[in-house]
Amino acid sequence: MPEPQPLEPSSYVPGGTAELVPADAEILRTGPGGRGPRGPDTTAAPSVAAEERVRSLWSDAWHDLRRNPVFLVSALVILFLVLIALWPQLIAPGNPLDCDLAKAQQGPGPGHPFGFNGQGCDVYTRTVHGARTSVTVGVCATLGVAVLGSVLGGLAGFFGGVGDAILSRVTDVFFAIPVVLGGLVLLSVVTSSTVWPVIGFMVLLGWPQISRIARGSVITARQNDYVQAARALGASPMRILLRHIAPNAIAPVIVVATIALGTYIALEATLSYLGVGLKPPSVSWGIDISAASPYIRNAPHALLWPSGALAVTVLAFIMLGDAVRDALDPRLR
Repeated sequence: MPEPQPLEPSSYVPGGTAELVPADAEILRTGPGGRGPRGPDTTAAPSVAAEERVRSLWSDAWHDLRRNPVFLVSALVILFLVLIALWPQLIAPGNPLDCDLAKAQQGPGPGHPFGFNGQGCDVYTRTVHGARTSVTVGVCATLGVAVLGSVLGGLAGFFGGVGDAILSRVTDVFFAIPVVLGGLVLLSVVTSSTVWPVIGFMVLLGWPQISRIARGSVITARQNDYVQAARALGASPMRILLRHIAPNAIAPVIVVATIALGTYIALEATLSYLGVGLKPPSVSWGIDISAASPYIRNAPHALLWPSGALAVTVLAFIMLGDAVRDALDPRLR
């Protein structure tokens, strides 16, 4: 029978107590049956840190968006709308202003799949070319509202004081103005047929919503520990605002702006339908819907296609905003 291995002190702790381990500790590292030293344990599960890469909020959101069918469908629809807005001649080579009264209210036929409206204009060509106006108004108005509202709300939320109080009261005043009524009053005196008066009106009445959201997001972000650490290290206020607060407070603004883009497209069509938005000879879905409304019984196709294009466009942007909101919302993770 083999004799037990002698024990020897391997380390000492204060107080003179020795921790005894087998002298031949190599025996503990031998493989099955004692046949030589065992190599690295390849059966052990890899660590979580080795398996998962550390992702930022934006990369993590993009990872979720790519697997969201709602985002994919809405993004494809919006991409198609942007393409026909930039190059409508690709699928509608005709001139939307060419009209023939002899063909007024005629139904679909060869070469004219959507028929003709009450003025004898090709509905298909006008519907395709109307996407340029709607997308231009929606994108420009959203960018203007997002930039103006984010700057004013971010500065007010970060510095506070009298400026924050004044901005809060000003936003309350703008919130009390009905959007459609304000458009009827302000745009009724405009004679220009371009999109810029409509865009300016939307920016004027749309920035308070983004401003209030940006202000609340900045107030929440400035209380975090990393902001306090940057302030303790001597970072300037503008560096703290632009480098540490803005990237972490911009997500709610992006979500609201994406959803609002579809709302601005619908608002432009509404104002054009009421006669105070875009005016002929501009090509707009709102103008076509307004012109086709009196002939809805005799020529429903002239009303169906522009209103359907408007509904699909607004729905696509709203679905995109919902998908972005779900991806950026930390409570859903």
